[in-house]
Amino acid sequence: MVAENNDPLDFINNGSGEPPDGIPPDLVKLLLNEIIRVKELIKYYDSIPDGAGQLGSSILNELVTEAYNSMVNYDLVLMQKYYALLQNCD
Repeated sequence: MVAENNDPLDFINNGSGEPPDGIPPDLVKLLLNEIIRVKELIKYYDSIPDGAGQLGSSILNELVTEAYNSMVNYDLVLMQKYYALLQNCD
């Protein structure tokens, strides 16, 4: 049996750059940019000595995971919610 590649975000890598119907392409790009930005913040929190940034890192990791899941599930409402939440992460 041959395993199929069913990556729901494959449109990002396949060159078309077009998300499935019903999802504004700008929101996808904006959310991906915020995910990338927050992942850099997570690295910063992880680098704080004596584990002082672990709580912040854990919270941001959870937000990034949920934001990614909203994209995988094509949930427009959750995508907008997590975009707004990620924008306020410092």
